[in-house]
Amino acid sequence: MVEAWAEKFVVIGPDPASLAASVADRFLDRVGKRAGEGKTVHVSLTGGSMGAAVLSAASRSTEVSKIDWSLVHFWWSDERFVSRDDTDRNEKQAREALLDSLDLPAENIHAIAAADEGGTLDDAAAAYASELASFGRDGRLWPSFDICFLGVGPDGHIASLFPDRGEIHITDAATVVVRDSPKPPPERVSMTRPVINDSKRVWMVLTGADKASALGLALAGASYSNVPAAGAKGRKRTVFFVDEMAAEKVPHELIDREY
Repeated sequence: MVEAWAEKFVVIGPDPASLAASVADRFLDRVGKRAGEGKTVHVSLTGGSMGAAVLSAASRSTEVSKIDWSLVHFWWSDERFVSRDDTDRNEKQAREALLDSLDLPAENIHAIAAADEGGTLDDAAAAYASELASFGRDGRLWPSFDICFLGVGPDGHIASLFPDRGEIHITDAATVVVRDSPKPPPERVSMTRPVINDSKRVWMVLTGADKASALGLALAGASYSNVPAAGAKGRKRTVFFVDEMAAEKVPHELIDREY
């Protein structure tokens, strides 16, 4: 069991707002350091309330104005196949929370095609895979993300990779279409597990008592087929950022550590 979670770290915040602020500070620090060295930075964003909360907290930081955002590229681990202005769309949430306030070239935002732009769900997945491939290096068909943010559902899902479904097992493509999603909206595009796990850092952000079971299973080395969050792992770091309520049922030996 030790081997299953030995390289995973847990950071606990007292409440969702404090946690979002802490993650935002770490995010800006990491991006700022790399951009400050003149290096290109690739970040994969996530949706949901905490994904937006982290970006909103980042937008209020004085550190934002110190970063050369022309070197930063934003992607999404998944997207709901809805219209461009639908409130369910992860891109819309991220733009409103942070991206539209940055001095960021339009071409640095790599959004997945929307349902009202004339293409099909399959077209959107194929186009996103092609966009990812255009930034691949060293034989990769995707960029290696400096940070890949992920939310975690009560069922343990990440991106749009849900438990006990075929999408979690796709390894020969960068993207996958999701139909009849267990969670609405029903149609989505998701990065596959190999793309997520090629990230340097995977940061999972989850809050609330309803996430405690998923967190415990992910830390204890559950099968990624049953608990996709258990199979998310960065090449350098894998961190679960959680609040006290999400952590309340997890054994202390798994969470009593610093990152």
